[in-house]
This record gives sequence, structure tokens and C-alpha cells, in this order.
Amino acid sequence: MENLISLVNKIQRACTALGDHGEASALPTLWDSLPAIAVVGGQSSGKSSVLESIVGKDFLPRGSGIVTRRPLVLQLHKSDEGSRECAEFLHLQRKRFTDFSAVRKEIQDETDRETGQTKQISSVPIHLSIYSPNVVNLTLVDLPGLTKVAVEGQPDTIVQDIENMVRSYIEKPNCIILAISPANQDLATSDAIKISREVDHAGERTIGVLTKIDLMDKGTDAVDILEGKSYRLKFPWIGVVNRSQADINKNVDMIAARRREREYFASTPEYKHLAQRMGSEHLAKVLSKHLETLIKSRIPGIQSLINKKIAELETELSRLGKPIAADAGGKLYTIMEICRLFDQNYREHLDGVRSGGDKVYNVFDNQLPAALQRLQFDKQLSMENIRKLITEADGYQPHLIAPEQGYRRLIESTLVTIRGPAEASVDAIHSILKDLVHKAMNETPELKQYPALRTEVGNAAMESLERMREQSKKATLQLVDMECCYLTVDFFRKLPQEVDKGGNPSQSIFDRYNEAYLRRIGTTVLSYVNAVCAGLRHSIPKSIVYCQVREARRSLLDFYYTELGKLEQNRLSALLNEDPAIMERRSALAKRLELYRSAQAEIDTVAWAK
Repeated sequence: MENLISLVNKIQRACTALGDHGEASALPTLWDSLPAIAVVGGQSSGKSSVLESIVGKDFLPRGSGIVTRRPLVLQLHKSDEGSRECAEFLHLQRKRFTDFSAVRKEIQDETDRETGQTKQISSVPIHLSIYSPNVVNLTLVDLPGLTKVAVEGQPDTIVQDIENMVRSYIEKPNCIILAISPANQDLATSDAIKISREVDHAGERTIGVLTKIDLMDKGTDAVDILEGKSYRLKFPWIGVVNRSQADINKNVDMIAARRREREYFASTPEYKHLAQRMGSEHLAKVLSKHLETLIKSRIPGIQSLINKKIAELETELSRLGKPIAADAGGKLYTIMEICRLFDQNYREHLDGVRSGGDKVYNVFDNQLPAALQRLQFDKQLSMENIRKLITEADGYQPHLIAPEQGYRRLIESTLVTIRGPAEASVDAIHSILKDLVHKAMNETPELKQYPALRTEVGNAAMESLERMREQSKKATLQLVDMECCYLTVDFFRKLPQEVDKGGNPSQSIFDRYNEAYLRRIGTTVLSYVNAVCAGLRHSIPKSIVYCQVREARRSLLDFYYTELGKLEQNRLSALLNEDPAIMERRSALAKRLELYRSAQAEIDTVAWAK
């Protein structure tokens, strides 16, 4: 199962490189779901010495006060026997360190870059990978040492700031807490045990490590603690003996230090019976084994999270659209394809697949009839106006039987008023078609991707609709004008004649201008106009649909397609000039998606091999 820890190390490193660690998301980050070991302890508790003993290298900064001022994510990779030991920082990916004193200096320098040369702390982690045949596969997070008071150069909030930072790591249920406590101090005052108990009440995630056992007062020992009698945890306590300051000053290597540690526990009577489970080498093996077990138990949850993240990333990448082609042909094809998608969305609105097309029918079924009904013919058919037009039409020679020219003038002057509702219907349909253009554009994600193309397509569509409106207005008003210039003769032939009604054809011409006679003329004209309105109520919609709706559905962007084929590559590139932020986002998402798919494949392989 060592390959499982290596896989988790790889995923954690990739997550960090891609900025997935701590990114705000609707889902927890993959980083947060992966098990890890957080090293917790007070200042001068021996944390650094324990880590160096596990690694077998002297590489951590040392000194008084707060030395660890940023979290150090330490990934240990077991390499082939005989291979050279080396280290890599995530912020210096192309550089390998074989001199571990240079690693120590880089940790100090990188800390200072973030915090300045002060005693401030930062929650931004440093990521370090160490490759060695002498380590076990393991990931450890070294956190700043807990403290009780702020010293000169530190803010008053430093105590709480460090505690909050430590808590943010160890609160996670997938975190194993490595609680470092010095044996030469009362366990009841241990900062590590105090904070770990607050987040892990039952001690199920806490592994206790007792340091400085060799520095205890004469006549005292740590047997009760190591046997779990003083403070019981789920896992047995592990005691370690680190190098002394004198050993460090003399550059005593780790191999010799580990040998002395083994000899100490094996030869000290109080600890002889515990020697097999003491020491930094045993600690490293316990941590690795426990981490493996924890990872194995979390595989289903990790798989589920990866699948959700893949779906989330695929959705967002789909929303952002495909990257731009490099050649002119590819660019032209991309533009044409986007226009086709927009055109399809537009047609779907008119065809009823999407909402909005029903408003066209509402104009014809409600607005136009209502507008025709609201027409007031009182002015044209008033007694005064009828007498005026009849007498004017007669001229110097009064009509003999029926005032035909008067009828024509009355009908023409009345029918002209229908132009208003006809023109208003054309404009209403034009407004609806424009609104549908905006809707279709908003429903075409690819147009959002390219603002310049969106503007150009929108302008082209509006210009086409404007041309169609003009043609429709011309055709529709011609329908009204046709009714004005040629009257339906059959309508008048069917009217009952005055003689048939018992009238006297020889009555005085002047009597024919009385009110009853004029009212009869007005009634006849109104009947004819109403008949014409009834016909236009059906023919106007046909004209508008033919000239506007049908054409918009068939050829909204035809003229634009013709012009598009004439554009040079630089102009095509300008149309596909995408927002740099979107391009950067797409690239980052694509890399992250590749990471998750790779993790999915590798974890699935491990899961099947269980």
C-alpha cells in the first residue's frame, strides 16, 4: 500500500501547484479530503528534532523563540536503494537541492519573503518534498509552535493567531494529530495535548510523542505516560530521544543519533520493556502505517468527491466554451458555428420550442383587432363632413342618381385611418423580433465568450430586422392603399335602391341633401369600411408574417454570412478576441480537470487492487 501514500502525495502536490488548496468552491477541495498528519507542539518542545529524526536529515531552521513561522508541508518519498537524496520546493520546481543546509536557508528565505524579517507569522504554507531511500512515504505538516505570550516584535494577537492556524488544520476529521510534549515538563501543561483534546475529545486521531525523556530529573521517569496510565490515547505513546544541542554543534549525523536512541531505550531499565515501540524510526513506521490505513478507509469518499469535482469542472468548461482555433479557416468555422447556434436558438423562439414567439400571435389576435375597433370614424362620417364631401364631389353639376364621387371620397378618407393600426402592427412585431434576438444571444454561451463577435452578430441581426420592417411596412400599407384605390363594386350593387323602397326618383335634388339622406350615405360608407377592416384584419397579419417573421426565421444572418466570407484573418481574430481572464480561467480549469481525471484513474486502480 506504499503506492497509495505516494499517490496521495502526488495529488496533494498537484492540488497545490494548481491552486486547488483552499479555493472557494461549492464542494470541499480535494486537498481537504485527503488524510494528512499535522505536527503540533509548544515552542521548544522538540518538534523540529522529531521531524529531522524521521527524515534522517538536518534541514530545519533552529533558534530561540518562534522559528517555524509558516506551515511546512513536508512530503517524504521513498526512492530506490542507492539513489541520491534530494529535496524540491514547490515554489522552485525546476531546482533540486542535494545540500540540506541550503534547504534550511531556503526555508528561512521563503519565510522572510512572505512575512518580512520580523517575528510575524503567515498561514501560507511552504511545500517541500524530500526523496530518499531512508524514509517512508509520508506527508507531515509542521505548524508554528504554540506559545503563551507575545515577545517583542510580535503583535499582541500572536498567541491566538497561532492557535487559530493550528486549529484550522487539526479540526479536519481526516487529520492525524502528532502531539509533541516534552517529558521534562508536566503533561498537564502540554500545549499540544490541550489543543488536541479540544478537537479530538476521545483521542482517536491523536498520536502522542514524548520528547526529552533523557533530560528528565534524576529519579523520575515517563513510564506511566508511555504506558498510557497518565493520559490514555487510542494509540500508544511513543518516546523519542533527540540529539542534544552539543550533538548538533558537533554535527553528529542522524544515523549515529538513531543508534544512540535505540541503545538508550534498550539499556535503560525503566524503558527496556518498551524499547520495541520507542524511537523515531518506530514513530515513522507507525505514522506511515496509520496514514495508509486512514487513506484506505477514505477511498470511497475521495472517489465520490473527485467525481463531483470532475462534473463541476466539465460544466464550467462547457460554459466557458472551447479554446480558439489558430488558423483562419478554423476561426471562420468557429464564428459560423456560433452564428448557427444563435440562429437555431432564435428559430426555436419563433417555433415555440422556447418562449417568446407566442407574442407575435398576440399582436394579430388581440392588439390589431382592438386597434381597428378603436378607430373613430365620427369625424369622417359626421353630417357636416358628409355634406361637404358630397357637394364638393358634385362640383358645379349635382349628381343625378347616386353621389358616386362623394362615396369614393368618403370611403378613401375613412380607410386612410387604417394605416395607423397597420403600421403599429409592423412596429410591434419588429419590437418582438428584436427582443427575441437579445434572448437568443443571452442563451448562446459562445457569444458571451467573445464580446466583439456578440456585438457584431447583434448589429447584423438588428440591421436585417430593420430591412425586413421597411419591406413589411411597405407591403402592409399597400394593402390599405389597394382598398382605397379600388372599391368592391359588388358591395354597392347589392344595396337596395331608393326606387325599390318606394322613393320618388323625381324628388328635388336639393331634398337629397337632407339629414336622412346624408345619414343613409354615412351608414352605407361605415358598412363598407367595416367590411374592409374585417378583410384587412386577416390580410395584414399574412403580409407581416411573410415579410418579417418568415424572413427573420429563414435569413436573419444571410447578409452577415456573405460579408463574413470576405474578412481577413486579423479581422476574424479581432472578432474572437476573448477576455484574457476567461482564457486564463479555462486553462487553469483544464489543468485541474486533468489532475482530477488522473487522480480518478489512479485511485480507481488502487481501489480495485484492495
